[in-house]
Amino acid sequence: MIIDLPATTTSQVNSKLVHLREQGGANTIGRVLTLVIVTDDSERTEDVIDAANYASREHPCRVIVVARGAKKASPRLDAQIRVGGDAGASEVIVLRLYGPLANEGASCVIPLLLPDAPVVAWWPFEAPTSPAKDPIGRLATRRITDSAADRNPVKALEVRAKGYEPGDTDLAWTRLTLWRALLSAALDLPPYEKVTAATVSGEADSPSAELLAAWLSSRLRLPAKRVKAKSGQGIVSVTLERKSGSIEINRPDGSIGTLVQPNQPDRRVALGRRAVRDCIAEELRRLDPDEIYDAALKSLNKVDRGGRSAPGTRKKAEAPKKAKAGATA
Repeated sequence: MIIDLPATTTSQVNSKLVHLREQGGANTIGRVLTLVIVTDDSERTEDVIDAANYASREHPCRVIVVARGAKKASPRLDAQIRVGGDAGASEVIVLRLYGPLANEGASCVIPLLLPDAPVVAWWPFEAPTSPAKDPIGRLATRRITDSAADRNPVKALEVRAKGYEPGDTDLAWTRLTLWRALLSAALDLPPYEKVTAATVSGEADSPSAELLAAWLSSRLRLPAKRVKAKSGQGIVSVTLERKSGSIEINRPDGSIGTLVQPNQPDRRVALGRRAVRDCIAEELRRLDPDEIYDAALKSLNKVDRGGRSAPGTRKKAEAPKKAKAGATA
């Protein structure tokens, strides 16, 4: 069920929610958190809502979408309430803010937060320089960004590193879960030898490839190499060199990976590029700071880029390349 409330107020939205709860039963019982999504008022907002609805089946929540419209318009708040089959296992409140209200997202969100429930903020596209200092970010326990959706993904990752605060995370990091699990499992098998070199190959503008190289640098205590792949999307391959032979994961097609280990048959593993809805569902499983992500961000300057500048140290004269929005691991 979808209910439109044009030219309304947050008080009227709250009253409507109470009415729906009294009319239809326990509409908010079991909600474990409030997910606040900050985006613009465009068609891509529906894709974000679909991803939140998918994640809500694992994490029943109240979803508040702050869709910022034209700032030059007259001040107006158009709201929409979605419950039942149109909201997954959650209840969705879409707030379309116009004029001066476009900059007052936090003020409109506060009256609609679930009491005594944690708040998670998600910027699926453009994000503030420091999410923790953003008015909506200050309300949240966890703050989720996606540097891969930025026009310049690698530069966006540099910004995340500079403005990191406990509770921050990025979906470029979440997309590495399967890669990290495979590499960790491979190193848990004999022979237990020290890794002497690590190389990550991927697209030049892949923030996930940058983070994977930084994670390897942090955990293995060596400068992992980051090279540009000649073909393929996202992360293409990872090589860990040891005395007895190399461990390699190759994924040239962005779907199926091949794990190569010394004295073992090659194994094909499902390593598809993860959808946003799967990543956001994973991130909602934890509300505490991610220390491993923090360590990876701090190790970005340890990555060996073959003479290229490390993140945060680029020359001002160097023009960043325009990346494809929505690139994934």
